[in-house]
Amino acid sequence: MRRMPMSPWRSDLSELFEGFPFGARAGQHMIRIEEYEKDGAYVVQAELPGVDPDEDVEITVRDHTLTIRAQRSEEKKDKQHSEFHYGTFVRTIGLPAEAKEEDISATYDKGVLTVTVPMDTERPAARRIKINR
Repeated sequence: MRRMPMSPWRSDLSELFEGFPFGARAGQHMIRIEEYEKDGAYVVQAELPGVDPDEDVEITVRDHTLTIRAQRSEEKKDKQHSEFHYGTFVRTIGLPAEAKEEDISATYDKGVLTVTVPMDTERPAARRIKINR
């Protein structure tokens, strides 16, 4: 699977800066993800417990960039202590060069959003470029 430019560094940088809000603005939380290949598709799984996927989650794709946005509202209760995160959650992911953006699908089960990105398995043949004089 070929990634977009600079991808060899992405995994190392992700580990180095884990926890920093890249892809998220101030007041937003980053969504934790897992990425892998399965059956000729690139798969992204995102932890999104406590959200309604129909109302609170938006997935967009543009220029080989997948963006997942979610909103988790805080229930008003008399709490002593809470470590839950509420508000806006965002994650932006660069897709492989072979990604077929028009065929992306998503499912949500038990707090995990799974986005499946089919990949084009046929690579175009190299073509010779004419040099003009």
